[in-house]
Amino acid sequence: MAAHAPAADGGQKQPITPRSARGVRTRNALVVAAREVFERDGYLDARITDISKAAHVASGSFYTYFNSKEEIFQALVAQVQEEMLHPHLRERTGITDPREMIDASNREYLRAYKKNARLMALFEQVAQIDETFKQLRIERGNAFARRNAKLIRSLQDSGAADPALDPLVTAHALSVMVSRMAYLVFVLGQRIPYEKLVTTLNKIWENGLQLREPDSLKESESPGAPEA
Repeated sequence: MAAHAPAADGGQKQPITPRSARGVRTRNALVVAAREVFERDGYLDARITDISKAAHVASGSFYTYFNSKEEIFQALVAQVQEEMLHPHLRERTGITDPREMIDASNREYLRAYKKNARLMALFEQVAQIDETFKQLRIERGNAFARRNAKLIRSLQDSGAADPALDPLVTAHALSVMVSRMAYLVFVLGQRIPYEKLVTTLNKIWENGLQLREPDSLKESESPGAPEA
């Protein structure tokens, strides 16, 4: 069972994490069902009753875990963002060479984007009509850019990248390039062979940073191809 805590200002209640294993399973089932319904019907036409039906729970049970359609869509977006923002490449692969990290990260991002293309398209659409999701989109892009700026700054410090570049601005620019190319290919259907897409994006990353052999590489976060 889950509960909602009263809002401090007396407004909409804030959801609390389910307290039991059954509650966790039910909430997860609702999120999975929400994805099915949103991808099938679109955001505007998706209904809470259809989400509950797909999750095999009573309609009233939905409100035990979520206040609204907007809230469950936000939970779904957060789930996908966590997957794409924290791939833990260094821990999983042990890669330290910057070119190899760029390649591995771009591949990881593009695979995740392709897998979630329908949802990413919906997020783009909703961000244009809902201020809350617009801010979520901005925060998402900023989080990715901050992570990549850390990598760029470390490459500059080691002598591997152009020291004149602003790390954060450069991270935003390169990140937006990759994310929009992912949108072009996986949402709009532009035909670009996957391998050509990856190698081209990698080369633009390397050229943009004026990547050189570093004197010594410092430990850093893996770079990625963040969604702006």
